[in-house]
Amino acid sequence: MKLKTKKAAAKRFKITSTGKVVRNVSGRRHLLGHKSSKLKRNKRGFFAVSDSDMNKIKACLPYA
Repeated sequence: MKLKTKKAAAKRFKITSTGKVVRNVSGRRHLLGHKSSKLKRNKRGFFAVSDSDMNKIKACLPYA
């Protein structure tokens, strides 16, 4: 039987070639006017998911 991918997880997480799970950093959507440039700069790019959550997310993405 084929496994189904959790589409909500597929939209939020990406698995790197080394097997790590990365996600976007929160706090970059709106209300950016009062946040410092340093904070906004540090929130660019991707962030690795913690080891305790990694297995749960990989179970949601069986073919990734």
